[in-house]
Parts: sequence; structure tokens; C-alpha cells
Amino acid sequence: MGKGKISIKNVIFIVIIALMVIPQTRQQIQIALHTVIAKLSPSVEKNEDYKQVSSYNWQLQDLESNSFQLNKTKGKIIFLNMWATWCPPCIAEMPSIQELYNDYGDKIEFVIVSNEKQEVIKKFLEKKNYNFKTYTPLSRAPETFNVSSIPRTFLIDSEGNIIIDESGAANWNSETVRKTIDELLKL
Repeated sequence: MGKGKISIKNVIFIVIIALMVIPQTRQQIQIALHTVIAKLSPSVEKNEDYKQVSSYNWQLQDLESNSFQLNKTKGKIIFLNMWATWCPPCIAEMPSIQELYNDYGDKIEFVIVSNEKQEVIKKFLEKKNYNFKTYTPLSRAPETFNVSSIPRTFLIDSEGNIIIDESGAANWNSETVRKTIDELLKL
């Protein structure tokens, strides 16, 4: 290749960099990249690696301002996800959470938590047609759920063992997750 020729790869690279700099397209590109990454299933912990939930003492509030105590979920299978409407990996994994909720919402507890204002969350959920229950914290999170990055998702068995602890986007509607939940439901 001569010095004066511009390769297609270089042009594509420059276009992608330019699109990442433009605020209006940056989030859409990040969501698309995380959607590809989220196709990977989360990993299930090995029995000997199970950690226990430190405490269920966490007061939350649903989007209708009803109080909800995480203590009410103790002894149940819990899918707990921390997210935000501005977070590209969170947005990327939301469709798979909705699909999982559609099939398991009446079998396990879904606790989807965001620190954002209720109006912001409501608007996002309505726009995307998501109908899983979402909560905002009213008290400090227990140590287990006091996380520094989102999305962060836990699948907890009825004995408080953390079966899945995943940081970043994942495919929550995967065969791995469904099989894991089905096995927990049989116990």
C-alpha cells in the first residue's frame, strides 16, 4: 500500500472515533457494543465459592412510593440488579431482564434498584415498555449490595447463597441462567 492511499479500515476507524466524540451518537454506540458483550451468559459460582448475603436489612421504595423491605424476600430466590438509565451496559442488558421477568416474575423475586429520581426511571421504563418492578433505596445498602460499579446483578438462592454475582452487561435470558433458576426452584 502506497503512502498516498487511504485504506478502508482507516476511514472506518476515523468515522467510529468521530461518532464516539459526538454526544448524540456516543451512547448509542456504547449500548450497541455492550449489547454484543451482553450476549455472553453470566458465570455461575461453584458451590464451594458461594458467598452469603451479609444482610437483608434494606429499605426500598417502589415507583408508586410504596415502602418495600428486602427482608420480605428472605427465604426466596432473588434476582437483584443495580442499574441506571444513563448507563450503556445497563441499557444493553435490560431487554434480557424483561424477558426473564416475563417467564419468572411470578416464581422468584425481582428486585431492580436504581439511585435515580423516580420520574427519570418511570419515563425510561415507559419508553422501553418494561414492566418489572423497580425500586429506589431509602436506606443504605447492606455490605453485599453496596457496589461501586453498575450494572451489578446477583442471583440469590433461598438460603442466602449468592449463586451468580455479575458485574457488567450479561444475557439474563440465557439458557445458563434459566437452567440455574429452574434447578433452584426444584429445591
